[in-house]
Amino acid sequence: MKTVLVTGAAGRIGTYLRAGLPLAGWRVRCLDLAAPAEPDGPDELEWLVGDIGDPAVLAQALPGVEAVVHLAGIAQEAAFPELLRANIDGTYQVLEAARQAGVGRVVYASSNHAVGYHEAGVPLSTAVRTRPDSYYGVSKVAGEALSSFYADRYGMDVAAVRIGSCFDRPPGVRGLATWLSPGDAVRLVDALLRAPAFGFRLLYGVSDNTRGTWDLEPARALGYRPQDDAESFAADLLAEHGPLPADHPDARLVGGRMAVGL
Repeated sequence: MKTVLVTGAAGRIGTYLRAGLPLAGWRVRCLDLAAPAEPDGPDELEWLVGDIGDPAVLAQALPGVEAVVHLAGIAQEAAFPELLRANIDGTYQVLEAARQAGVGRVVYASSNHAVGYHEAGVPLSTAVRTRPDSYYGVSKVAGEALSSFYADRYGMDVAAVRIGSCFDRPPGVRGLATWLSPGDAVRLVDALLRAPAFGFRLLYGVSDNTRGTWDLEPARALGYRPQDDAESFAADLLAEHGPLPADHPDARLVGGRMAVGL
């Protein structure tokens, strides 16, 4: 079994990956500011507690690692100095430490909020210009740029994944288009860890949603085979929330309410 380092392993997506990746044949080393109070994954998981902003912590975490899945950071809007430290400098620290350790592959968790001011409900390719909808979105665009730089300058394989809404179930009606199921999150990361050398790739991380409009072909080209569809939750969500009004930010903009500061 090859070892993969997951930063931010105690978070929601990290929890999905540390449960699913071992079943896919990976040994997972977990890094976060704190480990879960109660064990909730395979007994053989290795936990390291520390800050990705500390090069000494990363130097301890990386030996023997085949690849890094970088999830750590602030996952919502915050003051720019906080995002600068956690998301932008933190991503630089991870990429640089991986380079120095000879780890040639990184999967970077970007976000749909990097393109959040694009119109919702229309086809969205990876070729569109970035339109961050928040300081959080700006931090993710910066992470994508760092990822591209490290791939071009140092010959690393770095996949920047613009994640939609990764929860147990779609969190609302908007999620019928943007949902990434826990199972598909594992399938996507597993595919990116196994794919032949690809340099830098930008792709969207969503399930095969009936109402989805984001281009999944870049991810499929690297072996991603989504199996889930948010449509199975549609009846319940629409009964609970009703259809989105046309003027609602979730209906108008890719970034939804974050794009209007809600």
